[in-house]
Amino acid sequence: MNLKEQTVYANRWFQVNLADVELPDGRHLDHFLIRLRPVAVATVVNEANEVLLLWRHRFITDSWGWELPAGVVEDGEDTAVAAARELEEETGWRPGPLRHLLSVEPSNGLTDSVHHIYWSQEATYLGPPQDAFESSRREWVHLKLVPELIARGEVPGANMVAALLLLQRLRLG
Repeated sequence: MNLKEQTVYANRWFQVNLADVELPDGRHLDHFLIRLRPVAVATVVNEANEVLLLWRHRFITDSWGWELPAGVVEDGEDTAVAAARELEEETGWRPGPLRHLLSVEPSNGLTDSVHHIYWSQEATYLGPPQDAFESSRREWVHLKLVPELIARGEVPGANMVAALLLLQRLRLG
């Protein structure tokens, strides 16, 4: 049980807090936790069962991988609206009606971050993405290739793995 929590550091995106945690056996420990804004994620699966992905570099892990467009939800913003905005900014594609796919907590032992993942069956290409710097390329990848990409370590994010496997199951059975 979290008995008391104090902020150690805070900025616009996150807070680092120190909590006094009481364990079930009555012992206490200090535990750092990160409070994060919600994240909105979106993609499109077209009629050919191809999913729109980003190939991007993550400097924290110094690795490249496939991801879905994602970003923080602004204060007061609906998660589906944020997901559509991120998809458009990062790919240049405006999604049709979005469907909620799943919400996950990628690291609930350390953060309270919730990632809300949406998808659409249609999109309109508007032109080059506004945030093209966020990825080196944007590609339509067939859902049948998803397990192979994951097995090769090309989809490093657990939230992205879960979403892509669920989309593959929904679309290909």
